[in-house]
Amino acid sequence: MPRTEELSNQRLAAVRAWAAFVEHGDDAEPLVRPEILQSWQRSEEAIALDVAAAPLADESDTRSSWQGSPLQVAVGRVEAELRRTAEDGDLVVAVTDAQTRILWTYGGRVMRRKAETVNFVAGGRWDDRSVGTNALDLAQRLHAPAMVFSAEHYAPIVHNWVCWAAPVRDPVSGRQLGVLDLSTTWDRTHPIGLATARVMARLIETAMPHSHTAYAGDLDAEHEPGLCLTLLGNAEAWLDGQRLLLNRRQTEILALLALHPEGLSLEHLHALLYGDQAVTVSTLKAEVSHLRRALGGALASRPYRLAMPVTTDVDTVLMLVRAGQVRAAVEAYGGDLLPGTNSPALSELADYVAVAVREALLADPEPLAVVRYTELAPYDTEVVEVCLARLGDQPHPAKPLLKGRLAAAGR
Repeated sequence: MPRTEELSNQRLAAVRAWAAFVEHGDDAEPLVRPEILQSWQRSEEAIALDVAAAPLADESDTRSSWQGSPLQVAVGRVEAELRRTAEDGDLVVAVTDAQTRILWTYGGRVMRRKAETVNFVAGGRWDDRSVGTNALDLAQRLHAPAMVFSAEHYAPIVHNWVCWAAPVRDPVSGRQLGVLDLSTTWDRTHPIGLATARVMARLIETAMPHSHTAYAGDLDAEHEPGLCLTLLGNAEAWLDGQRLLLNRRQTEILALLALHPEGLSLEHLHALLYGDQAVTVSTLKAEVSHLRRALGGALASRPYRLAMPVTTDVDTVLMLVRAGQVRAAVEAYGGDLLPGTNSPALSELADYVAVAVREALLADPEPLAVVRYTELAPYDTEVVEVCLARLGDQPHPAKPLLKGRLAAAGR
């Protein structure tokens, strides 16, 4: 099914569920995720359906809460990356406090105008009792990444939006300071939207003053709590320090669920995993059952989602690329994502990550990073040539290795 048709069908299903709730209340229960239904119920008690915009907090109080705060310092340090993300994807990016009040925002050309009309601006109060169901509120309330698509929002003023949000925590105390949100129009929904929000939230955390945090790629998987997935190069999964023995399909299912922490219906998971392949739904159910046992039951259903903390090397690499730390990104990049996968969603993500790393190297061909990259992509001579051209006549210990790589590739 073409992507636009799939999204249109997804939006139609969301509208029908919302209409069922508005008209008949409990009739919507089997049609939406439990957290959406619960938020709709809170919203219904607090606001009118015709709410026109989020209420605005006191301007001076908002300004004083932001200025000089750890969040402001951290956002200032990575603001260029946040702005570039917004502009590249025509998104609006927002950072809130622990009460889901927006403290800072920046938007691409189209989304900036849309955001202003509904007070998705500094001072806007985006808890669900102020403006209805949205991803910022869910991420704050559930202490976990959240996505809200189209009519999953309670207020019709944002039915044309899709929002991805992730908590931002103090890296020392672990206290949740607020959330990072990315929003755009529903037709621009992308499978890695939530992963990007998580990466941006982690980027802010690493920029906090006096931060002692480490990148996920610097942590030993054998001591990392929750689920740790290595998907780049050799695929491995570790649960609370114990390696899981999984087949390839189970690893692919884990990867898809890690990319969609909001959960996936059986049909959506089947489409992302198998595409147009003639594989029965019962086959997928059997794989999920085996996987649930391997995870000690920490795989919820209706929708399928992982009920535990998850870290992946994909998130780490993308975070480092966005932070401009090219050498660290290449060190964390173990190679192609699940080479040979037949999953259309994972194939798309594999291309995205590979191109992101390659383009980062072309823009900043740090010699030792290029040497490491050529071990993973020995025939990508363009990156080597760009690096040597940048070095010119300067002596560098990496030069012989780079020239040797060109010679081996017949250049």
